[in-house]
Amino acid sequence: MFRHQGKTRTLGHNLKIASLLSFVAGLVNVAGFFAVQRLTTNVTGHFAFFVDEVFKLNFWQGFIYFLYIFFFFSGSFVSGMLTEWVARKNERIMYVAPVIIESVLLLLIGIFYRELIKSNPDLIAFGLLFAMGLQNSLVTTISNAAVRTTHLTGLFTDLGIELAQLFFYKTAEHKRKLSASIKLRLTIISFFFLGGIAGGVLYVNINLHALIMASLLLITGLIYDHVKFRVIQLRRKYRSDEGKDD
Repeated sequence: MFRHQGKTRTLGHNLKIASLLSFVAGLVNVAGFFAVQRLTTNVTGHFAFFVDEVFKLNFWQGFIYFLYIFFFFSGSFVSGMLTEWVARKNERIMYVAPVIIESVLLLLIGIFYRELIKSNPDLIAFGLLFAMGLQNSLVTTISNAAVRTTHLTGLFTDLGIELAQLFFYKTAEHKRKLSASIKLRLTIISFFFLGGIAGGVLYVNINLHALIMASLLLITGLIYDHVKFRVIQLRRKYRSDEGKDD
């Protein structure tokens, strides 16, 4: 899911990572919005609000919207730096640091949200935007831009284009590629939606402790990826040993 890059990456790997990270993004998006009335998984709206506040000469509020954009960008930058740095040492674990940082950040906000809301609610928005920047950058790098999980505008655009292309591309190979891409985009949209529902239900019942669930899901994904890799290694070793015995 996380571990494979390049030619070794399959549609199945992308579907798994899309399911997990889209669900987390949907959960964070809704729970974060309910908590601080701010979008916390993308910055498109914040840019419009930033320009609006500047034109109204509300420079302080404009600066706050700029910080929303900056923290999302910072998360993306940190993720890019970490993955590139680690990839030069061991490409197989390049994804670990960004996922752990995101998990810890969501966990801390989920635990200490009451104190953060009392001191400055914007700190929650900054933290969640940084976490989503980390996630979006990581999954874009791993999947070679096939998967993006924190916002849906581009996904619906691409989905519309590809559904239209089904009426014109008649060869079996073209239809196979289009079907795979459509399946991936529908998976991302569906799990983002399901994550949003889960985020709303959890927020109503346990407030921003809902983010602890998102953190645990990410850690579970890491553990699953590691265990599956170890199982595959053991199977290969067992088959290799059997071949030697023969």
